[in-house]
Amino acid sequence: MVLSIDRGLHWTILVLTAWLPHGWRVRLRYRWLEKLQLRLLDRSQLLMIRHPKTGGTWLRAMLTHLYAQHYGISQRRVFKSDELARQNKALPRWAITNGSASWEKIVGKLFEGDSEQLAGKKTLFIARHPGDIVVSWYIQYTKRTKRFKRELLEWELSTPIDRERISREEFIRHPDLGLPWLIRYHNFWAEQLKGREDALIVRYEDLRHDTAATLRRIADFIGAPFSDEEIASTVAFGDFDNMRKLESSNYFSNNSLKLRSSSDPEMRKVRRAQVGGYRDDLDSETLAWVDQHIADELDPVFGYREAG
Repeated sequence: MVLSIDRGLHWTILVLTAWLPHGWRVRLRYRWLEKLQLRLLDRSQLLMIRHPKTGGTWLRAMLTHLYAQHYGISQRRVFKSDELARQNKALPRWAITNGSASWEKIVGKLFEGDSEQLAGKKTLFIARHPGDIVVSWYIQYTKRTKRFKRELLEWELSTPIDRERISREEFIRHPDLGLPWLIRYHNFWAEQLKGREDALIVRYEDLRHDTAATLRRIADFIGAPFSDEEIASTVAFGDFDNMRKLESSNYFSNNSLKLRSSSDPEMRKVRRAQVGGYRDDLDSETLAWVDQHIADELDPVFGYREAG
């Protein structure tokens, strides 16, 4: 079993504050998790910035598989921080964050201030079409997101949300969680990463369309010596059907990757993995609203403004 001191500290914070009244609990968790985020960042060599439902977990599972093949470590514990380094000191520490919401926004503030704390670290940003994100994010938020994460996110909302009653269309239009937020999120990171030689933007769509070539680009960027054969093996490992089988068998030891319900397909972590699937999910009015906002407001660097 691969233990993570960083993850242990995370859960210690949650346990120690669980008995407190809501206001105190949220404030203390925010403060302590922010300090832990800074600690993780200070000790890391590589930073992955991703919003939920952008394929970040899929990518981490494949990177874990690559590290496992090359260095003989466990491939059943998908890394999130120090899991790789605790098995082999030669391997890097990662910091995985959205960098923009709740306690994790401290990372975005460091980028805004061009902080020296970022020196020597490489940043990988995972982008995905906001239309596809927001449909999957609605399901994630209402069915899978842990209570403590929702508490911290909702603490800062300008518009309250009732996850048990909110419709998908209402969620999509929500200013702090829906499409407006996702556009701001992408635009913020496009601005922060512009011109940085130590940053790489990877689109989920490219990872899905040509997994091998995109993994090679990532490996070259982070300086990992993975062979073409190891990448080919990992492409097969990361295939959608295989990932569904692994989830169904609870192959991974991460609690976040456990199968929550075999009877409800929407409860799966590996749900559909489609590109452009939002176009089939939304009614014509909502679809037009989504596409118009993306065309008018999203930074063109991502190539999504004309890619409905």
